Amino acid sequence: MVKNIGVPNLISHFHHRCCLIFKLLSFIADNHNTLTVASLWAPVVAIYLLDIHVFYTIISAVWGFLLGARDRLGEIRSLEALHTLFEQFPGAFVDTLHVPLPNRTRRSSYSQDVEKNKVDAARFAPFWNEIIKNLREEDYITNLEMELLLMPKYFGNLPLVQWPLFLLASKIFLAKDIAVESTQSRDSHDELWERISRDDYMKYAVQECYHVIKLILIKILDDEGRMWVERIYEDINVSIERKSIHVDFDLSKLPLVISRVTALMGLLKEVETPEYENGAVKAVQDLYDVVRHDVLSTNMRDSYETWNALSKARIEGRLFAKLKWPKDAELKAQVKRLFSLLTIKDSASNVPRNLEAQRRLEFFTNSLFMEMPVAKPVREMLSFSVFTPYYSETVLYSKAELQEKNEDGISLLFYLQKIYPDEWKNFLARIGRDENTPDSELLRNLNDTLELRFWVSYRGQTLARTVRGMMYYRKALMLQTYLERITSEDLEAAVSSNDATDTRGFELSPEARAQADLKFTYVVTCQIYGKQKEEQKPEAADIALLMQRNEALRVAFIDEVENLKDGISHKEFYSKLVKADINGKDKEIYSIKLPGNPKLGEGIPENQNHAIIFTRGNAVQTIDMNQDNYFEEALKMRNLLEEFHRHHGIRFPTILGVREHVFTGSVSSLASFMSNQESSFVTLGQRVLANPLKVRMHYGHPDVFDRVFHITRGGISKASRVINISEDIYSGFNSTLRQGNITHHEYIQVGKGRDVGLNQIALFEGKVAGGNGEQVLSRDVYRLGQLLDFFRMMSFYFTTVGFYFCTMLTVLTVYIFLYGKAYLALSGVGEVIQVQAQIMKNTALSAALNTQFLFQIGIFTAVPMVLGFILEQGFFRAIVSFVTMQFQLCTVFFTFSLGTRTHYFGRTILHGGARYQATGRGFVVRHIKFSENYRIYSRSHFVKGFEVVLLLIVYLAYGYNEGGALSYLLLTISSWFMALSWLFAPYLFNPSGFEWQKVVEDFKDWTNWLLYRGGIGVKGAESWEAWWDEELAHIRTLGGRIAETILSLRFFIFQYGIVYKLHVQGENTSLTVYGLSWMVLAVLIILFKVFTFSQKMSVNFQLLLRFIQGLSFLVALAGLVIAVVLTNLSLPDVFACILAFVPTGWGILSIAAAWKPYVKKLGLWKSIRSLGRLYDAGMGMLIFIPVAFVSWFPFVSTFQTRLMFNQAFSRGLEISLILAGNNPNS
Repeated sequence: MVKNIGVPNLISHFHHRCCLIFKLLSFIADNHNTLTVASLWAPVVAIYLLDIHVFYTIISAVWGFLLGARDRLGEIRSLEALHTLFEQFPGAFVDTLHVPLPNRTRRSSYSQDVEKNKVDAARFAPFWNEIIKNLREEDYITNLEMELLLMPKYFGNLPLVQWPLFLLASKIFLAKDIAVESTQSRDSHDELWERISRDDYMKYAVQECYHVIKLILIKILDDEGRMWVERIYEDINVSIERKSIHVDFDLSKLPLVISRVTALMGLLKEVETPEYENGAVKAVQDLYDVVRHDVLSTNMRDSYETWNALSKARIEGRLFAKLKWPKDAELKAQVKRLFSLLTIKDSASNVPRNLEAQRRLEFFTNSLFMEMPVAKPVREMLSFSVFTPYYSETVLYSKAELQEKNEDGISLLFYLQKIYPDEWKNFLARIGRDENTPDSELLRNLNDTLELRFWVSYRGQTLARTVRGMMYYRKALMLQTYLERITSEDLEAAVSSNDATDTRGFELSPEARAQADLKFTYVVTCQIYGKQKEEQKPEAADIALLMQRNEALRVAFIDEVENLKDGISHKEFYSKLVKADINGKDKEIYSIKLPGNPKLGEGIPENQNHAIIFTRGNAVQTIDMNQDNYFEEALKMRNLLEEFHRHHGIRFPTILGVREHVFTGSVSSLASFMSNQESSFVTLGQRVLANPLKVRMHYGHPDVFDRVFHITRGGISKASRVINISEDIYSGFNSTLRQGNITHHEYIQVGKGRDVGLNQIALFEGKVAGGNGEQVLSRDVYRLGQLLDFFRMMSFYFTTVGFYFCTMLTVLTVYIFLYGKAYLALSGVGEVIQVQAQIMKNTALSAALNTQFLFQIGIFTAVPMVLGFILEQGFFRAIVSFVTMQFQLCTVFFTFSLGTRTHYFGRTILHGGARYQATGRGFVVRHIKFSENYRIYSRSHFVKGFEVVLLLIVYLAYGYNEGGALSYLLLTISSWFMALSWLFAPYLFNPSGFEWQKVVEDFKDWTNWLLYRGGIGVKGAESWEAWWDEELAHIRTLGGRIAETILSLRFFIFQYGIVYKLHVQGENTSLTVYGLSWMVLAVLIILFKVFTFSQKMSVNFQLLLRFIQGLSFLVALAGLVIAVVLTNLSLPDVFACILAFVPTGWGILSIAAAWKPYVKKLGLWKSIRSLGRLYDAGMGMLIFIPVAFVSWFPFVSTFQTRLMFNQAFSRGLEISLILAGNNPNS
């Protein structure tokens, strides 16, 4: 029975399903609606393709997070952790960065452990102190902070390690209070010591004071005085053994003892004079009296004779009558340290205060616990070169550049003083000036001016900063060589003396200098240095100054020499290497004649190729001219070079990837966005590329190359023009294709500058995206695709060209989605399908109709940045950082960047011709004019933004949404956000972008630019016509013209769909309606031509022209009125016509521009150009009006300044504007 019921039901259900499928197929077939299916499902397919990229992003982020956690990254991420773990640093340092020492692990007893700790600390202290001194020289810390951070190098016979004062500050005062409280609460000896020992550094401070006071008193007192000190300490030791310290001594009087010792140390640390000596004698006597009469509670009968003799000497005035004033440097250091220990009441838990100093110390100390190869002695390590290409960027800021003010009255010096107020005060203290010293006074003194120029240059992206950073390698090698001169067998004896750890004069040691020069050389390849010298450019003088200040610096350049041969002048080219001689002049080391002009391809790779022969050693580190280095990181270089001898997979490495820190993040909110984006890639991203994917390439300039491997296999740079615009990554391609192995190491970091203004960032991202487009067309990528296995090939794709393809696909998906919605809306099919989906309860179809994806993609692609923050900053700080970025509108910036990358990548794929963009690398404190922003972003963002807005309006006007306005908003909000970001981000992130006076000036400048006709030699920055010609220059090939034409056909869809929606045509669906719409458009174009007729041609018949223009206007107006009265044409229809004709006109314009040479032959180019000017004027006004409206409200400008810059500069800028008063430019 069950069987008989079940089978008919199953057949009935199957029949019902087949009918539904048949109805849907017949619906498509009958209506020829293949486009409907495409409109529905194309966005879904595109999103599936994008999902692969999103899955890779999430999985790689999680894997990178786990790898970083395994490598112990981010374990020390706060000053609290730095303080807590400091006592482990010496041992970790000796284990990792020091040459291996014998017998370090064989100790067992407590005394042997203490000696081991002393040995480790003695080895660690000189390096730590040099790091701290360098931080002071760089003005990151104050003199007081330096004193607190320095660590004694020599501990003498003290049975303990003396830790830096910043760990022990205020601990004695806390211990004293605990001791006094314990007396009142009658705590036992063990309870008192347990309370003190809860804080390790308080315990160390108490122990150090106890031992150092005895050491100093023994050194300065005579025989009877020493007898007293030994007696007291013997009694204390006995009490400690009996655990009766609180019984034998009155600890409530401890503050009196401390005050007397403090007074004594305060005198002893000064230069000896009779007055100070008398005062010191009195202070010791007071100390004796306090101890003898107030503190001692012990029974004196056990040592009656000693105390009796001391009392007699005190009464007779012999006791302490003569002191031996501390003259030994080490003893004086101990006196000064003890005085500080007893007088610093404030906690030093926030030392150092400077965030950059904190970050550097935290990273360095964290790296001590990371796995790295064992360091070899300097004489056995691999030798290496550092290599920096330079063209004509800033070497050193000049005096004039420091004082030059922008239109707001803001100078570069003022800007930096506000951005780095603490470093400015430290600089003034370093050069011996008061912190209120005016700038004018500094600039009158030659030495101070030079120091000031360097101070400013060290905070920018200058060659001077890079040279200083790279020369730390030499300084580190000299220090390591100097301290390794003591053999390991003599170590025990050496530590007890001061020789092993004395670093005074290490930079003057001939042995250390010679060894460092054998292992390290630095070549800066200044391609046009010879030409700059001839023309007496300031850059040449600054490069010469750098050579004089850094004796190991070498400069390579191309020298052009003109010779006469047979009466004919011809040029010879030489590749030269020079250094500074003892007189400061250039001394030629090598001169190599070249077969011809070497500058055939791209600039940077050609610059590197001509000078690579001047490098030497086993390795070469490529460094860009906007990078930095740190002394503490330079200490790890010999460990890094040992990676070449370690297996990473089946082969030895050929390129060692190095972590970067982007140092420009604090300049502005845009700079911080760029910094965070870069940091995420150069740390977490590259970590995964190297392991496990094995597809890391060479992405920039801190990597270390196996020099012999690469010089014998084509060098480190490919220089073919255009195709090798992103020259760095081709080194990675070349290395991988030749069976090299590229690794990534994060225990060492190098500083890196990034662009800080929106225009700089856009130019940089445009260059990189264009370079990636060229890579798609290169044979290297083709060969890698052929030779890599499937998994490496997919990994390679999604991390190089695939990343940019998916970025482009994200934007294309928006287009596919919106054009699909527009088609469904204009054809009326959308409503039918929506109703059918509801009737059939087809959830898949409903989902396809309501596809939204931008938010999901945005959220998921932010995962790597968030996980990177969590790993290196901690969860709470990561969330705060991420939320702060959202308030600073980082989403707008990243959405805008999406458009930049898409435009330049797509354009390069279609037309080729990517080119190098010089971004400037300076500080962006000036207001960017409206016209400049329009020129840069018009085609890449504004046109596309308006197109998206147009599509959204069409969908709003003609689409069907069951849920009404809310449903429409939810479905399109991400597209609206993208469009508005593309249209207004350049003005939102423009300094003083909403200041009314500047907006007015911008409008005048923009109209002048738009209307200026230009001519021969006029640049695009001066004339709209010249700019328009430049914008069309990339369309050069027949294929490119055809591609542009096909893409431009999409603009005709609007007119075709909208004209059938007009009330005037009723239910008529014939082609006649469409033809009539073209006739109307033709009339509009004729009217436009009449009103824009050339004034030059109409000089002789001005009156006739004006009559015709007036008559045309009246006829057009009359025709419109008649159409409204006699037909069903309504006011909404007029607006709909505008909606239809505007994109059609742009389509005609785009096609004409693509076929420019042929349009010129037809004599139509001037008309097309006039139409182009009209469109640009219209688009500009649509953007300008909202900007101008918002500028009416003064608070908007203040809010924007706070949004863009850090608080210090914002406040300084406002104060400066107030003080400027009646400055006409302010």
